[in-house]
Amino acid sequence: MKFILAKKLEMSQVFLPNGTVVPVTLVQAGPCVVAQVKTEEKDGYQAVQLGFLNAKRLSKPMTGHQNELPKSRILQEFRLDQPTELKRGDMVEASTFAAGDTIEVSGTSKGKGFQGVVKRHHFHGHPSTHGHKDQLRMPGSIGAGGVQRVFKGVRMAGRMGGETVTVKNLSVVEVRDGGVLAIKGAVPGARNSILSIQTI
Repeated sequence: MKFILAKKLEMSQVFLPNGTVVPVTLVQAGPCVVAQVKTEEKDGYQAVQLGFLNAKRLSKPMTGHQNELPKSRILQEFRLDQPTELKRGDMVEASTFAAGDTIEVSGTSKGKGFQGVVKRHHFHGHPSTHGHKDQLRMPGSIGAGGVQRVFKGVRMAGRMGGETVTVKNLSVVEVRDGGVLAIKGAVPGARNSILSIQTI
């Protein structure tokens, strides 16, 4: 299993040798330092904690946790099914990936703020005539009376975006110099947001 933390750069396109144009997202993958290796015996599960992006200042607990390591601003764990050969202090770089690898990418989606039901839940709205003045984008009834409360999960207006989203079955098109990966298609998050990438 391969894994790494990355920063989203921009969208671009790549021409394959047969002339096909492939839309790609360019991400700066690594370098990441292994901050901690968790084991079944000591921690109850197996995981590797990676550190990413240099930090100017850290809290005292974080400074102690990363003692004698390059100080990282982002720490994130990757769960493992089997023991790993990685040790604390090792570096994980983009070169561990190869063109053709199938991966899944997780990130925080763009925040959209407080949105109505048409944008948030794809309601089609009301007819625009025949007694529907000012009702075009309204949610409408949420059910008959009887139970004098609103059930959990009812689709209504509210905060949209800013959630963890995972996109699976993406593929690595190119591994470029400087640790840049070209990933086929779109990945969640705004430019410069942090992504976690792992093979499936």
